[in-house]
Amino acid sequence: MHDGPGSSFGARRSRRRTRTVKGEGPEKVGDLLGAILDEAGIRADLDRQSALSQWERSVGPKIAAVSRARSVADGTLVVEVRSSAWLMELNMMKGEILGRLNRDLDTEVERLVFVLSPEG
Repeated sequence: MHDGPGSSFGARRSRRRTRTVKGEGPEKVGDLLGAILDEAGIRADLDRQSALSQWERSVGPKIAAVSRARSVADGTLVVEVRSSAWLMELNMMKGEILGRLNRDLDTEVERLVFVLSPEG
């Protein structure tokens, strides 16, 4: 395969070089993606998704055994709870749980909503 000056491969490669500022190397994909997420205003929502995997670590094994972080949207984490007794207990502990969770995350969950699990 020929990639000399007349080939399309060589032309693509030289076009890419002209897009960077002289003296700078290519940009990292992670940096570009971060800038795009910031520009679109969705970085915080994506960062909040980590609350789903962080739930057990933040609340501990006792609470994690009776609850499951289900979804995050618009700063609100929805958590399923196995029984109405635990639902009431966790609602009373909401401020403390939210504080623990936000301490462990790179972003902030603004609200916790506990719902009774359909599996009971």
